[in-house]
Amino acid sequence: MKSFITYQVSQEHAGLTLESYLKTILQYSGRKLQKLTRRKGILVNGKTVFLQKKVNSQDIIKVLVLEDDASGIQPEKGDIEILYEDEYLFVLNKPAYQLVHPTGRTTSGTLANYLAYHLQQRGKMSTIRAVHRLDRDTSGCVIFAKDARSQFILEQQLKERILKRFYWALVKGIVSPPSGSINAPIGPHPSQPNRRAINAQGEEAITHYQKIRSFKDTSLLELSLDTGRTHQIRVHLAHLGYPVLGDRMYGLHTPWISRQSLHAQSISFRHVKDHGEITIQAPLPKDFAKALEICETHT
Repeated sequence: MKSFITYQVSQEHAGLTLESYLKTILQYSGRKLQKLTRRKGILVNGKTVFLQKKVNSQDIIKVLVLEDDASGIQPEKGDIEILYEDEYLFVLNKPAYQLVHPTGRTTSGTLANYLAYHLQQRGKMSTIRAVHRLDRDTSGCVIFAKDARSQFILEQQLKERILKRFYWALVKGIVSPPSGSINAPIGPHPSQPNRRAINAQGEEAITHYQKIRSFKDTSLLELSLDTGRTHQIRVHLAHLGYPVLGDRMYGLHTPWISRQSLHAQSISFRHVKDHGEITIQAPLPKDFAKALEICETHT
């Protein structure tokens, strides 16, 4: 049985050609539009039309879900923790030691694999659309969009800093001043390709921090990002002189936690449809909570 994704044209997009609407607003590629056109997989108000036809406000556009819309991700049985879900998106709680999606030689065991299986069990074929990423060893909130339009809107919010991500980190040292911003460009490490470094020729990177609490020789910070560079928080905090506990790449080993003590604690954004403010929190994982408890006993 064929499955379609349904969109409704808003007033602001009336007058665009169907092709422009699909490419610019819904972010369909030209290659995918060719496939859909051959299969008569684009309907406007229930009828097939030419791509150069202009769309009107309130038009109903249906787009066929192609088999490759599973985005090449193999469904795999595994547990996922859904923090929030509506008809447009998921917010999942990613465990530490798990990738968000397949990359390089890792093609299974990722959050995206498990989400694909979860959707398959519901009888749905859908592209797995991660709006942002977390490092393998970082836990916490990750947003997945359910359709191309929602993905586009959320990614725009991310670019415009409307979608905000808040992290907790345990760091070495008593952070002073207790709040501030780190504005230092990040680029490839000059000799280690899997690492990043502060680099004058790198991309803009801005991190804001606020100290929540100090202990004997450690601090608990809340951090937010204006940009999303690879390893940004870890690189910036090491540069500031307060490396993340457990971070073997940029910080220092500790017996208190076996990975970097970094957790995507909450995320806030505007709802895709009604633009209401939504804030979702992810509970602290056990290893982070235990490390925090150890810090408290060492005060």
